[in-house]
Amino acid sequence: MKILYLTGGAGQMYCGSCLRDNALATELLARGHDVILMPVYTPTRTDEPNVSKEKVFFGGISVYLEQYVPMFRATPSWLDGLWDSTFMLKMAARHSISTSPKMLGEMTVSMLKGTGGFQKKEITKMLDWLRHEPPPDIVSLPYTLLISLAEPIKELLGRPVCCTLQGEDLFLEGLLEPYRSEALDLIRANVKHVDAFIAVSDYYAEFMPGYLSIPREKIRVVPLGINLQGYEQKSRQDSRPFTIGFFARVAPEKGLHVLAEAYRILRKSGDLPQARLEVAGYMAPEHQKYLGDIEQEMTKAGLKSEFSYRGVLDRKEKIFFLRGLDVLSVPAAYDEPKGIFLLEAMACGVPVVQPRRGAFTEIVEKTGGGLLVEPDNPQSVAEGLLKLYRDPALAAKLGATGAVKVREHYSASRMADRALEAYESVLSS
Repeated sequence: MKILYLTGGAGQMYCGSCLRDNALATELLARGHDVILMPVYTPTRTDEPNVSKEKVFFGGISVYLEQYVPMFRATPSWLDGLWDSTFMLKMAARHSISTSPKMLGEMTVSMLKGTGGFQKKEITKMLDWLRHEPPPDIVSLPYTLLISLAEPIKELLGRPVCCTLQGEDLFLEGLLEPYRSEALDLIRANVKHVDAFIAVSDYYAEFMPGYLSIPREKIRVVPLGINLQGYEQKSRQDSRPFTIGFFARVAPEKGLHVLAEAYRILRKSGDLPQARLEVAGYMAPEHQKYLGDIEQEMTKAGLKSEFSYRGVLDRKEKIFFLRGLDVLSVPAAYDEPKGIFLLEAMACGVPVVQPRRGAFTEIVEKTGGGLLVEPDNPQSVAEGLLKLYRDPALAAKLGATGAVKVREHYSASRMADRALEAYESVLSS
C-alpha cells in the first residue's frame, strides 16, 4: 500500500502526535508498505530514528508571512525556498514563537479557509508537488486543523483521504471568540470531504461526533502504540526514597500543580516519611512562571530539596528516568485523548495513578497497570499514591501487569495492524 502521511511538526518539542505518527510510519515501512511521512509547519522531532522527509509543506515562516505581510502571498516559489528550507525552519523553531491568542485564532481560521485563506499559495505548492509524484492509495491528514486540504487533494488525486483525531479540541477550546466558533464551523463544513477519521482512543471516538458533527460510522479507532525496544522493567532499589514521577509537558493543563499539592499533602501528614518528586518534559517559555510558582510552594513547605525538574529528555534519558520511578502520575485537568507517557511508564513496569477521565480510564482499565482517582482532586491523587507506597506488593503487581498488557495492546505493531484494517476498509468501500 502506498500512503501519503502528513504529520504536524512542533518545533523543538517532543510532541506526542509526532512520536505516534513516526512510530506508525516506521512499522508500516518495516512491513514493506510505501509510506511518505511528510512534515507540515516545521521538521518533526522524535526520540527515535526519524523517517519523515526533509521537505516541509506549509513552512511555518511562510504561513506567518502570508498571514501578516500581503506581499508574501504572491512571491515566487524559488524565493519562498529561502525560508522554507529545513535549515531556516529549524533555526526559527529554536526561538520562542508568539502564542498570542488573537494571532493563533487568525491563523487557524485562515488555514481552515483553505484556498479562500491567506495561505492559498501553500496549497497550490503542495498540489503542484502531488501532480508530479506517483499517486498514493490513500492520504492521511494529521488532525482536523488541516481538514481544508481534504477537498483539493481528493479533486486532484481521486483517492480517499483520512484524518487523524488526536487532541485538537484542547487547542480549539483555547481560541478566543469569534475565532473558536469560526474554526469549529469551518471544520464541520469539511467533514463531508473526509472518507474516514482515525481516533487514537475509544474515548475520542465517542467524543468527537458531538464536538465536530462527525458521523460515528466514519470514525475508526486505532489505539496508540509505542516502539518497545529498550524498555525493560525496573528493579526496585530499596535504598532510595519513594520516588513519584511526572513526565509530560510542563503546562497547567497537564496538572503538575495538582501532583505537587498531593505530594505536599502526603509529606505534611507524615504518611510518606521519605520521598522525591521528579519532573521531566518540555516547557514552553510562557510556562516558566508556572513552574516557578510550583517550586516556590515546594520551598515554602520545606520540600525544595525533594523536587527536581530534569528538562527535556531524549529516548535513552527518558527510559532511565522512568525506570527510576516508583509511580508515575500526570493528573491532567482536561480529558486527554492520548496518554503516551502512561504506556512508556508501564512498559518499564512503573504503575500509574491517573484521574478517571479521557483516555486515561480505558488505558488503565485495559492494562491493569495502575489506579484511577477522582479528577482535579489533589487529596484523591494523594490517597492513590499512598496506597502504592503502603502496599509494595500491589505496586509490583500493577507494574508487572501493566508491562505485559502494554506489549499486548499498545505496541507499534498492534497500532499498525489496526491502521491497516482502517485503511483497507476505506479502500474497499
